[in-house]
Amino acid sequence: MSLKKTYSKDKKTCTVTFTVKANETHGAEKITLAGDFNSWSSTDTPLVKGKDGSFSAKVKLEQGKEYQFRYLLDGKHWENDWEADKYIPAPFSHTDNSVVICEQK
Repeated sequence: MSLKKTYSKDKKTCTVTFTVKANETHGAEKITLAGDFNSWSSTDTPLVKGKDGSFSAKVKLEQGKEYQFRYLLDGKHWENDWEADKYIPAPFSHTDNSVVICEQK
């Protein structure tokens, strides 16, 4: 899994490419991204499957903020991004959420 960040020239937005590599999909046919940025919707942000078997999606986020997120595999299995910027305890379960920090360094 990985996060790639691209910052706008006006320093207002950060486009994050969320990627689940082919060897990390656990055989999933469908992967979606849920987080603060889409009201934790399990359907609004689907990742697109690439020719190499990886899944990815680009999301434009406001710069200067942190966003919690997780991946949902085949609508039933939640996964963190183990290359996230940090992790914080999830408020409704006994697990952590991944965090992406949109701050230009």
